[in-house]
Amino acid sequence: MAPSPHYRFLRHAPRDGTTMLMQPTRWQRLHLDPWLLTFLLLNALLGLTVLYSASAEDTGLVMKQAMSFGIGFTVMFIMAQVPPKVYQGFAPYFYTLGVLSLLAVMVFGEVRMGAQRWIDIPGFGSVQPSEFMKIGMPLMAAWFLSRFALPPNLKTVIGCLILIFVPFILIAEQPDLGTSLLIFASGLFVLFLSGLPWWMIGTAAGIVALILPIAWQFLLHDYQRQRVMTLLNPEADALGTGWNIIQSKTAIGSGGISGKGFLEGTQSHLHFLPEGHTDFVIAAYSEEFGLLGVIILMLLYFAIILRTFIIGMKCFHNFGRLVAGALGLSFFVYVFVNAGMVSGILPVVGVPLPFMSYGGTAIITLLASFGIVMSIHTHR
Repeated sequence: MAPSPHYRFLRHAPRDGTTMLMQPTRWQRLHLDPWLLTFLLLNALLGLTVLYSASAEDTGLVMKQAMSFGIGFTVMFIMAQVPPKVYQGFAPYFYTLGVLSLLAVMVFGEVRMGAQRWIDIPGFGSVQPSEFMKIGMPLMAAWFLSRFALPPNLKTVIGCLILIFVPFILIAEQPDLGTSLLIFASGLFVLFLSGLPWWMIGTAAGIVALILPIAWQFLLHDYQRQRVMTLLNPEADALGTGWNIIQSKTAIGSGGISGKGFLEGTQSHLHFLPEGHTDFVIAAYSEEFGLLGVIILMLLYFAIILRTFIIGMKCFHNFGRLVAGALGLSFFVYVFVNAGMVSGILPVVGVPLPFMSYGGTAIITLLASFGIVMSIHTHR
């Protein structure tokens, strides 16, 4: 039987997807994607600008954030040089190390504000292992699924779900429900992109609907249930648990169409807006730049996500497609969850806004993930 035209095309196509006579461009030799790099740099510059205002013009804080961006882009460049096959081979070891680190947190982790999420490394500082699982989880799920024929059968799906549930449970016990759900979603995205049949997706949705009442009653902590109740009626405790959402929506609404102007925000500068430079930074941004500024920011996020999807679709090996697509969808969830909780349509779960909220670990982790995406794009 003669091979299909599609097979013949893949069999005889050059490895880099171009003709053999074409020389690699400068960007290809650097293993960087100029479009994605441009979008990320613009997002970083916008984030530093907003942080300067939201932090009450604290130049020290801005310099620390700029250093985090410098380290993050350096890590991104280094990770872009590593071929995807290396990540594929290293994925189970990275995942295992991450799970062992989460177990170590449970045994001798550092407790802050009632949560045990950090490990103190002498001479280095505190490390939050759950952040590394944001990369380790999609890599491991993609490694596991790429070993089998796609779409996966039921046995393969169950095996992948077990790998997803282990870090999810360990992180939720810290407790850190927001991060655990994000990591759980990153693994599910890999499963979804592998071509799950709709009957499996429908069955999973039905099981989740049955589990939700049990989780509400027995699994969630009191403060987590309170966050959901506050979402439904923030005015019930306007000076307590509802304060954050009320002040956030006030800041967003007061910005109007074009905003009050740079450094002219009152809610953040007068400290009515809590955590204006971290979780609620988009509220401070919206107050000063208004609806037009938010649209520009969302278009920038959309460009990053779209470019990541394009890179994933152009990849012709399963591991690269699954990883790039899952990282793009995970980035979308970070943006959606933060914007949702700040605008009052989702509970407050402490998820930072990518490249806008203050925090070095999150920036470095995100840029490292985009380094993997660029590696997938340039190593063909």
